[in-house]
Amino acid sequence: MHFFKLIVSEIGGIGIYGIVSICLFFAVFTGSIIWAMTRKKPFLNNMSGLPLEDGSISNKKGASHE
Repeated sequence: MHFFKLIVSEIGGIGIYGIVSICLFFAVFTGSIIWAMTRKKPFLNNMSGLPLEDGSISNKKGASHE
């Protein structure tokens, strides 16, 4: 925490909004990395192929958009 205070004190006039925005940025960034690392391999393989599919999976479930 001392390192964080040192960095923030070097930025003049940052105020509480700057501190909150930096903390929020790092929290969301860290959370997204943790979320991505905890996904299973079959889920990632399924998601990586979605942009290339022609919609045949959604038709199997009975959801036709035509």
